[in-house]
Amino acid sequence: MNCPCGSAKKYTDCCEIAHKDLSAVTTAEQLMRSRYTAFTMANGDYLMKSHHSSTCPLKEKKAIENWAKSVNWIRLEVVETTDGKSSNTKGTVTFNAYYFENGKVDVIHEKSAFVRENGLWMYLGLAK
Repeated sequence: MNCPCGSAKKYTDCCEIAHKDLSAVTTAEQLMRSRYTAFTMANGDYLMKSHHSSTCPLKEKKAIENWAKSVNWIRLEVVETTDGKSSNTKGTVTFNAYYFENGKVDVIHEKSAFVRENGLWMYLGLAK
């Protein structure tokens, strides 16, 4: 199957690698794409594992999984990436995640902040 993140690669050659080993993620954009794919699969474990410890919503895991299962994911569009390369310690990724819910298409538009924690890229939250 093609990877839901839109890379045009097979899932097994793309986000599955990150889902199995977070240390394989080398950029903030790669982490964001793998998190989008985790949403499409309602993979709450990965969403929590790839979330910075200071902002991780562990109590929300089940609700996040349930919501992720309740919508039909359409596609991911990366709008802009700032820093977040393998040599950086922080970065932002602006994206649109399209999904179908309650009979209509909706979009999550977000500028996400990513930082390294213990050497690994982590999702911090909304960028300021």
